[in-house]
Amino acid sequence: MSSIAENIQQIRETLPANTALIAVSKTKPIEAIDEAYRAGHRDFGENRTLEMAAKQPQLLSDIHWHFIGHLQTNKVKQIAPFVHLIHSVDGERLLVEINEQGKKNNRIIDCLLQFYIAQEETKTGFSMEEAENMLQGERFLQLKNIRLCGVMGMATFTDNQAQVRQEFQNLKQHFDALKEKYFSHQPTFKEISMGMTDDYLIAIEEGSTMVRIGSAIFGERITSTKN
Repeated sequence: MSSIAENIQQIRETLPANTALIAVSKTKPIEAIDEAYRAGHRDFGENRTLEMAAKQPQLLSDIHWHFIGHLQTNKVKQIAPFVHLIHSVDGERLLVEINEQGKKNNRIIDCLLQFYIAQEETKTGFSMEEAENMLQGERFLQLKNIRLCGVMGMATFTDNQAQVRQEFQNLKQHFDALKEKYFSHQPTFKEISMGMTDDYLIAIEEGSTMVRIGSAIFGERITSTKN
């Protein structure tokens, strides 16, 4: 059985230079994250605010914490002081709350717009129409404590690789359209967060700049119900 450090190295060897690896550490103990840290890794993804807020002070401050799960507005405050990037902004109301918490913590919080690209009702996210309506609205212009850095999406959980590829292509098209129309002069709008353990190689081929990989690094995750 290979070590966490060996797993990270093996995955890195499959990634292009412009694709970041987010090690999904949800449900994993501090010791596992520390092992990855000692192997030189700094970007970790969590999907529950309480777990992320509990882990953060136990580890060194140069870790980049990525929030990748469904984020409730009333829990933004738990991660706002330190979160590096929120991948899963799936509505305007949430973005407004992130802005408010950014203001309270005197920082600008980087975010990605999550798009609904899968054929699964359990997934959430913007449609292109909803995203454009928000970006064209007056309220969005007042949000000075958030910075949109790109898009995120999750493909359908299926063995149909052609379907997964099409969904990733759709997300890349959304990114390209938004970049051209709204963010052409903003170099920080550059990220496409797509691809997980089972489909990240397809995601890379379709333009992913961030892949979120957990089980291939840390092993199968332990189910947790706490949020």
